[in-house]
Amino acid sequence: MKKGLFITLEGADGSGKTTQLKKIAEYFDEHNINYLITRDPGGTDLGLKLRDILLNYEGDVSDNCELLLYLADRAQHIDTKIFPAIERGVVVVCDRHIDSTVAYQGYGRGLDIEKINLLNNIVTHSKKPDLTLLFDVDTDTASKRVGENKDRLESLSKEFHKKVRMGYLELAKAEPERFRVLDANRSIDEVFEQVKDVLDSLVLS
Repeated sequence: MKKGLFITLEGADGSGKTTQLKKIAEYFDEHNINYLITRDPGGTDLGLKLRDILLNYEGDVSDNCELLLYLADRAQHIDTKIFPAIERGVVVVCDRHIDSTVAYQGYGRGLDIEKINLLNNIVTHSKKPDLTLLFDVDTDTASKRVGENKDRLESLSKEFHKKVRMGYLELAKAEPERFRVLDANRSIDEVFEQVKDVLDSLVLS
């Protein structure tokens, strides 16, 4: 049996990646590709509970607690859903994964990136995505797209989100063989043309 692929979508809140995820699903349907769409956090029943805490809890959450909650979700997600699907030959597409933790908790929160990478490797068994699509968008544009109804992380300062964007770009620069940086300031259809070019060469080749 042919082994599947693991594709992740990364980017700031308001980058449009969730909209692109729907278009990717339509693309796979058109080409009869066996796929699974999921998200991090919240890709499992346990993960949904952790996601609600992470995004909506109104009390204080320490930076280390936040980090470990994301990792707990990821461990469950990887072991019970993502890896089994890949072994069955499925193309798994995940909305956020390891790079979000480095960008948000590392660059944004200022936690030790080396330790985050170590913890990420533990919960993922050192398996990285085959492809990561980074939807890069100007911070002001992203904030306008999110609007007024923001969750706990979306509500953080502009300076925080600028650090997150810088972190993503640093990660892409360090691993150009895995990352494809897409201009997410463009229209939905223009962004998807960039996505489709990448998918055509990877999935249909």
